[in-house]
Amino acid sequence: MDATARPPRLRLRVTSAAESFIRSGHPWVYETSVREQNRAGEAGELAVIYDRRDRFLAIGLYDPYSPLRVRVLHTGLPVTLNDAWWAHRLDSALHRRSALFGPDTDGYRLINGESDGFGGLVLDRYASALVLKIYTAAWFPHLPLLLGLLSERFPDLSVVLRLSRNIMTHADKAGLRDGQTLVGEAPTGPVIFHESGLAFEADVLRGQKTGFFLDQRENRRRVEGFAAGRRVLNAFSFSGGFSLYAARGGASEVVSLDISPHALASAERNFALNPALSAAHETVQADVFEWLARTDRTFDLIILDPPSLARREAEREGAIRAYGKLAADGIRKLAAGGILVSASCSAHVSADEFFDAVRSAARRSGRHFKELRTSRHAPDHHASFAEAEYLKAIYLQMD
Repeated sequence: MDATARPPRLRLRVTSAAESFIRSGHPWVYETSVREQNRAGEAGELAVIYDRRDRFLAIGLYDPYSPLRVRVLHTGLPVTLNDAWWAHRLDSALHRRSALFGPDTDGYRLINGESDGFGGLVLDRYASALVLKIYTAAWFPHLPLLLGLLSERFPDLSVVLRLSRNIMTHADKAGLRDGQTLVGEAPTGPVIFHESGLAFEADVLRGQKTGFFLDQRENRRRVEGFAAGRRVLNAFSFSGGFSLYAARGGASEVVSLDISPHALASAERNFALNPALSAAHETVQADVFEWLARTDRTFDLIILDPPSLARREAEREGAIRAYGKLAADGIRKLAAGGILVSASCSAHVSADEFFDAVRSAARRSGRHFKELRTSRHAPDHHASFAEAEYLKAIYLQMD
């Protein structure tokens, strides 16, 4: 037998429940759903899934290191995943965003993982830099193809690689590292980009997520519209995104509250990038829960945007209680006519559970309130299946 002969196509069969999920458009196949496999697979192989009648069901990226064994790329009739197919998949994602942003915004998401057909991969743009974040080792063999497609479409932009912690060891074996510049000139520090005309820095090499929280853009714009003449508290402020929008919206004063001195320093630098903002800006380093419980200060607009409070299903109930307590503490610090903006990025807490927790806190306060609106994902962060839905916010005005 020729030692160089290619192995047979990786073929899988899955449970009947998994078949139903795949047919309904769900992009994940877990290890526990695989009931038959013709051979061991390598990370990044294209696994073909057949149904119980031995008909083509789907094709996806195989990852032997993850409980999420296959990330589905295509269902329906069989297709060949060649360069042209990948180019079309990328162009479709770019086209979805082509009319979303004007010249005053050059920071946004270009690929949103599974919801754009790129399971386990996101791509964000920050002005002159593209940041590619990967959550599965299955993408490593396909990086040359993807980078070639990106270079054709963005010839003047660099590409920085960011890696999920769970794949660092596998990346090292593949000669890849977090913060590595794969294409173009490596950034020497934070990249300055613009969002709705405001300048921000993004730490694309070491910052959280891909360097900035792009997903809250629409809520920041809404906060700007409510801010005129108000004393604003931006709790869990991170690098001050909501703070800058509130300042531009005419806030009389803005307080950025965060436990991280690094985050607050970034907020101050972002204000310095926008010298036209005239609102008084104060940074407070403290644990938000503790500070809200003990401060005597009151505000006219409070934004509560904590990091995820439920990173796994077992933490869901505790997170719901924490969201309720946080909202109650915020409401107590709102002056008459004040607005509470409460947000959650916990995928394990549903929108209804989160909204109910905040509404219940408002009812328990004994104050009359008006619900101004709720919101979900920004258009460049659209979610195509339930597990991808994580972001939600609710706006309440308290008498």
